[in-house]
Amino acid sequence: MIINKINNSEKKNNPHDIDVRLLYNKDVAQAMHITLQPGESLKPHITPVDVFFYILEGEPTILIDEEKQIVQKDCLVESPKDIPHCIYNYSNNVVRVLVVKSPKPTKATIML
Repeated sequence: MIINKINNSEKKNNPHDIDVRLLYNKDVAQAMHITLQPGESLKPHITPVDVFFYILEGEPTILIDEEKQIVQKDCLVESPKDIPHCIYNYSNNVVRVLVVKSPKPTKATIML
């Protein structure tokens, strides 16, 4: 059995300059834990694979293509490949999100 604790996972360098921890990295999928402090956000970007966001804590604002809305804890948001998306933390509370990409990307993400 393999167990990965978020706090034991190394922070991954990223263009968003936020706390990203790689938890799972196989050809079939990639899973990351993102923590957004109040006022932090991802930069809008496009991934070459399907992505879903599972909200673990807080209420981030999520942008998928041209639709933007606040999403509550314990909700899953789908983002199809090749569609602009972003996560914002406009709140005064910490936001934690599990991000899963499937399959693992073989092309670079496009930053907007």
